[in-house]
Amino acid sequence: MSIISRDKKLKGSGKSPHFKMRIDPALREQLDAEAAAQGISLANWFKNLAREALRQKGIEPKG
Repeated sequence: MSIISRDKKLKGSGKSPHFKMRIDPALREQLDAEAAAQGISLANWFKNLAREALRQKGIEPKG
């Protein structure tokens, strides 16, 4: 059984807002596999991807 790491919740911080999207099942399977290979949840994989995309545009991500 593998352990998937998630972002640590800081004391006093509220819940982040949810973000929902529809993904083709075949694409979802590929994304799940890549996230699992990196040992992170799919949500954290998307957060990392978004942060990387912002940095490529010269924008320092917040949060």
